[in-house]
Amino acid sequence: MIAQRFVDGYLGYLLGQANHAVYKEFDREVRAAGLSSIEWRVLATLHDSAPLAVSRLALEVLSKQPTVTKLAQRMSEQGWVRLLADPRDQRRTLVAITAAGLAVVKPLIDAARQHEARTLSALNAAEITALKKLLAKLT
Repeated sequence: MIAQRFVDGYLGYLLGQANHAVYKEFDREVRAAGLSSIEWRVLATLHDSAPLAVSRLALEVLSKQPTVTKLAQRMSEQGWVRLLADPRDQRRTLVAITAAGLAVVKPLIDAARQHEARTLSALNAAEITALKKLLAKLT
């Protein structure tokens, strides 16, 4: 009898493998659109969101705050986002998407939805709902 390898049942490994399998193919579309993966995550996060503090945005895009601060400045120079002073705390910077940023990300959002549908096509609607609920619960 061959024992199951630890990694084959380890949640972190399985989630990492699943993430890689899902994102690897879509990353080609992101790069073809001229974006890095973190620029995509920033624009995708902001596209239907109120302006977010840099610290919150960093959490949501799975990056460090100094990295997102520099990135937001660069994306502001490109016209994709706008940097705003937080009216409740002038020490904080809020990041909002611009019309130019929306124009860049909208086709990718549509492509991401199609890619997700293809990726999940082996599951039925109840399984998809359960999977997303469980992943949201874990996070």
